[in-house]
Amino acid sequence: MRYDTGKHTVYYHRFHIVWITKYRYQVLRGALRERVRDIIRQVCEELGVTIVSGVLSSDHVHMFVSIPPKLSVSEVVRRVKGRSVRKIQQEFPDIRKRYWGCRFWARGYFCTTSGNVTDDIILRY
Repeated sequence: MRYDTGKHTVYYHRFHIVWITKYRYQVLRGALRERVRDIIRQVCEELGVTIVSGVLSSDHVHMFVSIPPKLSVSEVVRRVKGRSVRKIQQEFPDIRKRYWGCRFWARGYFCTTSGNVTDDIILRY
């Protein structure tokens, strides 16, 4: 187990986060998929969130991340989903026409801590 450190903290916070596209539309393919991956990485880097593992499926996103104690999980998900939908709609006009407003991602998300399950089991999943 490797602990993360901040200026005045030592922590080991690991979260498994999953969210889906609206109505589970299978639109995360090709160039759009690559761009979403890049945006997620960029936002996580800006926030100081470490992506341990991540998978983009055609209709949902799985992330296993380490989030610093100063941030809440809801804040990280809000920023990632918000920034990604904004950039996607600017760069892909056909997506903007089909999913206007903030309706690209579904409203909620799933989150769990690694808890009693080891990180290896989650990474294998």
